[in-house]
Order: sequence, then C-alpha cells, then structure tokens
Amino acid sequence: MTKHLERELELLRGELIRQFGVVEQMIQLAVRSLVERRTDLADRVIESDSRVDEADIRIEEECLKLLALHQPVATDMRWLICVVKVNGELERMADLACNIAERAKSLDLYPLFPVPDELTEMVVATNKMVKISLDAFVERDAKKATEAIKLDTLIDTMNRVVIDQLHTIMRTDPDLIEPGVHCFSASRHLERIADLAENISEDVIYLVKGEIVRHKHGLIYDATTAND
Repeated sequence: MTKHLERELELLRGELIRQFGVVEQMIQLAVRSLVERRTDLADRVIESDSRVDEADIRIEEECLKLLALHQPVATDMRWLICVVKVNGELERMADLACNIAERAKSLDLYPLFPVPDELTEMVVATNKMVKISLDAFVERDAKKATEAIKLDTLIDTMNRVVIDQLHTIMRTDPDLIEPGVHCFSASRHLERIADLAENISEDVIYLVKGEIVRHKHGLIYDATTAND
C-alpha cells in the first residue's frame, strides 16, 4: 500500500468513526425522548439528520474515488467495500432515529398513555447491540460482531412482547388506539435499527474473515468459528 493511500484510508476511517458517534448519539437521544417524554431531545435528533446525510455522501464519494484511483486489492479493497455498506446502514439508522423522535413528539400529546415497561428493556438491548456492532467494526473484532448478532434474537422477542402488550392496551381502551399506534411504530423502528446493527456485524465478519455469513447465523453462533 502506498503512503498516499494509507493516509487517505486513515482520514476516511476518522470520518466514519465521527459518523458512528453522531448516529449512536441520535439513537440514544431518540429513545430517551420516547421513554422520558422529552420533545426537546426529539428536536435535537431531527436537527442532526442533515449532518448525517452530508457525511454519508462525502464518505461514499471518498470510497469511490479511492477505489478508482488506487485500485486497492485484498484487505484494503474489502475494507473500502465494507465502509460503503456500513456507511449506508448508518444513514438508515439515523433516519429511523428521526422516525422514533417523531413518534415521541406525537406521544407527548398523550401524557397518560402507559408505555410498556418492556419497551424500555428493548431500548437498552438495542443500544447495547448498536454499540457492540460499531465497536466491532472499529476494532475489526469478529467475536464482538457475533455477540451483537446474537442479541438480535432477544430484541425480536422483546418486540413481539411489546406489540402484544400494545394490542391489549388498545383493545381495552379505544381512546388509546392512536398513541398505541405511535408506540407500536416506535417499537418497530427500534427492531429495524437492531436489524441494521446486525448487517454491520455481518460486514465485520466478512471484513475480518472474508466469509459472507448472511443467512448462516446458526453456524457463526459456534464460538470456535468466531475465534478463528
């Protein structure tokens, strides 16, 4: 690898890590705005989206430029391909954080609506999954990536529990149907953020091992494989 390419890759890595930080904070603020009924936090999330969109385009253009100019091979090429994919997942996560923030603002009109306790547990698990998947990418750690993928099953289960609870609330009191739908959507957005964190973790395993693990999660749950 030439020194020029090495320097450009390092600059790109720094830009991507900054994007990680912004998106991670947006998700945390969005779920706090939902759980704590803080519309001020929801507004901050929505205001941050334009920064993420601008960085998304900048990072993608830089990746394409480096691929065209330097025609990297092996690990460098794989890393750049992963950056393009991860960058896209981050932009979608930011959009979902904005969707949650919008739902939080709508729910604020119903201060007495009982948000299921299980949603708070789901928020904690989703935040943890996102953090582990981003750490895994920065550290190129396939074991952490596998750990994040395992959390997705737990979050899917929590989502089903929350939806069941919301169905019960809405059947019991028709006046709560509208806030129930807002809460329902927020839960689905959280579950989707977890899916995107799972995609990033799959990209990490491809980056480290050169192995495509989509649709093969049963195999990567084997700790021996993860530690290769």
